[in-house]
Amino acid sequence: MDSRVERTAGGAIVEPQMNAVVLDRFGGVDELLSRRMPLPEVGDDDVLVRVEFAGVGSWDAVEREGGYDGMFGVASTFPYVLGWDAAGTVAAVGRNVTRFDVGERVYAATMPVPRGGSYAEYGVVEAEFVARVPDRVPTEQAGPMAWDALTALSGLDLLGLRPDETLMVFGASGGIGHMAVASGDDGVALTRRLGADYAVDGRKDDVLAAAFEFAPGGLDAALVTVGGETAEHSLGAIKKSGRIAWPNGVLPLPVTSPGAKVSYYDGDRSRTATDRLNTIVEASSFEVHVARTFPMERVKDAHRALNNHYVGKLALKVG
Repeated sequence: MDSRVERTAGGAIVEPQMNAVVLDRFGGVDELLSRRMPLPEVGDDDVLVRVEFAGVGSWDAVEREGGYDGMFGVASTFPYVLGWDAAGTVAAVGRNVTRFDVGERVYAATMPVPRGGSYAEYGVVEAEFVARVPDRVPTEQAGPMAWDALTALSGLDLLGLRPDETLMVFGASGGIGHMAVASGDDGVALTRRLGADYAVDGRKDDVLAAAFEFAPGGLDAALVTVGGETAEHSLGAIKKSGRIAWPNGVLPLPVTSPGAKVSYYDGDRSRTATDRLNTIVEASSFEVHVARTFPMERVKDAHRALNNHYVGKLALKVG
């Protein structure tokens, strides 16, 4: 019998339910609906996470509108639950999972397809993509951390910087960017506080000129976390012998190729990657800057906030 099935005192079979935010079709913010639905099934290699905080990212809006429909080789099915990042506690584990105990704090880099995302009280994730939350990290910070932190780490690994080399992080006050170091005066302040040697407001200042002022001979590398005309112009500061890391999904792509080599890549969310991330977090002053946290019943406001100026990350309080 399915382990999720319970019986009432009268013997009737009851399927446990959870609160979730769902889409019955792709579209605008008003398509986000709150609903009771069955808990996801837990496979032999899975962890069932009781979600306390979920990340709200710009890609969630793209997905809500149907921008990823069919992109992952899996047909979209409704009701559709968004949410790529989650943190909470272990509610149950599959029979093959031995490294997690019920009640442990964990975070996960998950995918909404095919089994649903983290805009729900419970989410099921393959154990390979689940990690313990480091003791020094609050669960609220861990909720929106996984994908952006792992993408930043993968990009820095790809660039392979030596201690004497210079790096430009374009979009350094955003989700990926602020986790790699660390727009607007508040973004510059955050970036400086997180340890950048030099911070420039790309909305107001000439990034290319500032980069050459910092490194007259050109910069060695760049991690691009926000696309667009300003980003493309700024990459002129990278030496032709340099390299540029550009995560897949960061749009728009450059219209003309920069002089330096551009490597497009995906973030590594494997156990090896999360183990490395946790080691870095525990040995440093790493932090996730959460700009705003919304209760789940205000998920529409959270999605509207994606269009406004903010630094760091947005989160959803689920549990």
